[in-house]
Amino acid sequence: MKTIGSWRLWLVAAVALVFSSLCAAQEDESQSALWFSVDSLNTGLDEAPEAVKQTTPRETIRSFLELTKQEKYDAAAHILNLSNLAPAEQRQRGGELARQLAQVLKRGEWLQVSSLPGRQDGATEHPADKRPHAGQPRRNIKLASLTAKGEAYDIRLGRYKVGDEQPVWLITPDSLTSLPLLYEAYGPSLLEEYIPPSFKTSLGILKVWEWIAIPLVLLAVGLVGWWVYKLVGVMTRWLPAGVPSIFVGQIKLPVALIVMSLVTQTLLDYVVSFSAVATTSFRVLLIGILAWGAGMIAIRLVDTLMLRLTRRLMGQIDDSKPRDQRKLLTTLYALRRMIILVTVTAVTVYVLSQVQLFETLGMSLLASASVLTVLVGIAGQAVLGNILSSFQLSLAKSIRIGDLVMFEDQWCYVEGIFYTFIRLRCWNERRVIVPVTYFVSKPFENLSVKSTKEYRSLALTLHLSADIQCLREKFLEYAQEEDNIVEHHKLCCYVTGQTETAQTVVCYLMTSDPFGGWVAEMNVRERLMAFIREHHPEWWPRSVMVVTHEDVARVNDAGGGQTP
Repeated sequence: MKTIGSWRLWLVAAVALVFSSLCAAQEDESQSALWFSVDSLNTGLDEAPEAVKQTTPRETIRSFLELTKQEKYDAAAHILNLSNLAPAEQRQRGGELARQLAQVLKRGEWLQVSSLPGRQDGATEHPADKRPHAGQPRRNIKLASLTAKGEAYDIRLGRYKVGDEQPVWLITPDSLTSLPLLYEAYGPSLLEEYIPPSFKTSLGILKVWEWIAIPLVLLAVGLVGWWVYKLVGVMTRWLPAGVPSIFVGQIKLPVALIVMSLVTQTLLDYVVSFSAVATTSFRVLLIGILAWGAGMIAIRLVDTLMLRLTRRLMGQIDDSKPRDQRKLLTTLYALRRMIILVTVTAVTVYVLSQVQLFETLGMSLLASASVLTVLVGIAGQAVLGNILSSFQLSLAKSIRIGDLVMFEDQWCYVEGIFYTFIRLRCWNERRVIVPVTYFVSKPFENLSVKSTKEYRSLALTLHLSADIQCLREKFLEYAQEEDNIVEHHKLCCYVTGQTETAQTVVCYLMTSDPFGGWVAEMNVRERLMAFIREHHPEWWPRSVMVVTHEDVARVNDAGGGQTP
């Protein structure tokens, strides 16, 4: 019994030992995921001063920026992990690397220190946040991502621990390896060597010399843009009148803005370099201007082609032109809207992809994305509805440029189909601007959808004694002499109604197009009225008055007994 009991005790002890070993191993593994274990850190440097803070990512970078601002680069070197350098080289190059890193961070990317985690384990303070790694401990954090010679390089913070000491946050050795290349691309320009030290002091978010240099740079770039604008305007006078001169005249402003952006980028790359706040702002502006200018040139090209087709092929836009030409013009209008939509989308995506600022701000914006989506949806519902309706019209081809439509009892030609509205030209040369959604929600009559031919009728009110056969012969004669009246076998003339004193005669005719048919109808009506007036005036309706003896007697009594 004792043997069995002792055996059980040994078994329990063994299980407990194994379990404790597993727990210890898991604990060691979980702890190792919170930092990088190293044997030593910066042994070649002196003891870190009290101003050096390395406990949290936010505290570390804030301490580094403050020390470099005071030009205490040897103290700022304690923020760097110099393990790739020998101890003697750490003391020699640590301060210089800290100075170079400060210049790169100042000019390369607008670094928001407040967005860095303020906890020792590198986790965000709000676990409910939807950002990546929200609420999870980290040992590696990206500070910035910069491009040099076509390659991207990251500057990162790492959490390191030596033995039983407290973990610290330092700039990783890999980031320091690419620092010389980044300093060559983002370091101070040659012009800054001649700036007095008093002008290099900070004044707000910029330095004193930057407050002076930025307006001068903008003035110089503005003069270049004005000169290019005038030069392109002079070129329009040199070119012969026609499509080339029209196109060049329309792209004066986009070309000037593109040249201004290229000149500004050249100055920033080779002449002068500003702080990250100004550089980021300029970069966003330059990218937007370049993309907008290219898109505007493409749109102007389409507009010029449309103008050329309109002038040479169609002239005045109406339904008398061939259907293929009107269909082509409608397709060009749709292509123009597509170019605008693609350009705006491409510019937005390109700018957002090029500006690293949104990598930090974008996550906080996504936290309120649902609310923003609702607000934008409500505010832009009408605009989006008009845009979708315009594409619907372009695809369905229910109307084309030049079609004649009857819209709300108005006789109009479709002159243009745009993103949010349709421009209609009335018969009296007035323009009616109709929102696309309103237009498609109302019934309209397209008189040009199949054929421009139209069956018209004219009505005459004549006396009962009028000779209908004679009138019919004259109608056929006059109608066959009109050029805009076609299909003469469909000409006819009938009595469609009568009263006790008159009869209604209606003449029917087929016309080649609505406007020409209206003119032909008026001409035939005038000639028939002239024929009746000259040869048979008795056919006009007249009132018949029946006079009785009592009426005569009353008239005599009123006249003193004298018979009129």
